[in-house]
Amino acid sequence: MKKYLPILRNSPFFKGLTDQEILSILHCVNAATVFKERDSYIFRAGDATEVMGLVVSGGVLIIQEDLWGHRNILSKCYAGDFFGEPYAASPGAILNISVVADEDCEIIFLNVQRLLISCQTACEHHQKLIRNLVSVLANKILIFNDKITHVGKRTTRDKLLSYLSAESTRHSSLSFDIPFDRQQLADYLCIDRAAMSTEISKLQKEGLLKTNRNHFELTVSSSVSEKI
Repeated sequence: MKKYLPILRNSPFFKGLTDQEILSILHCVNAATVFKERDSYIFRAGDATEVMGLVVSGGVLIIQEDLWGHRNILSKCYAGDFFGEPYAASPGAILNISVVADEDCEIIFLNVQRLLISCQTACEHHQKLIRNLVSVLANKILIFNDKITHVGKRTTRDKLLSYLSAESTRHSSLSFDIPFDRQQLADYLCIDRAAMSTEISKLQKEGLLKTNRNHFELTVSSSVSEKI
């Protein structure tokens, strides 16, 4: 596990912990590493899990799918990000999401239940870790609130502008990359890809944005750009 320390020490879950404390915690929560190929499932909806996943290389998609294969992307996780923690922390909870490898990736599984009981080794950093877990869960709620804001808009155009505006604010720049390709962006915003492409073309013709693959440059009035 030592080779993953550069990633782990920058993860919010291990904030404020020394390398030795991190390694001790990994042992405490029965950490296990797995490799997943692109497009393979890590968690499937309908299952239950006692572990949460920490991405240490590559990336994964958190999705919801119906029986006909329609996909709704909830979020994307990169190295240092967690997934599945709400379900792992709720014994018997059934997953209503699936987690799929967006590219070849390595995952560390951590048994969350080991955090919610008295630590057998009585480690001093146990409470600090629980506080970090609460912070991680709170941040996940904020991410999903952002998605609700975007998909709650009435039109494809409004959903796009809501998302791009939020990304611009998050990057503190009018020029930024988004984490999704075009199909993934359509799935994230719950809109038709063809309709989305049409709206993007219209927005470019109107001079509101420029785009190349997953890179966007927004154009707004000088008064608005000064605030960003």
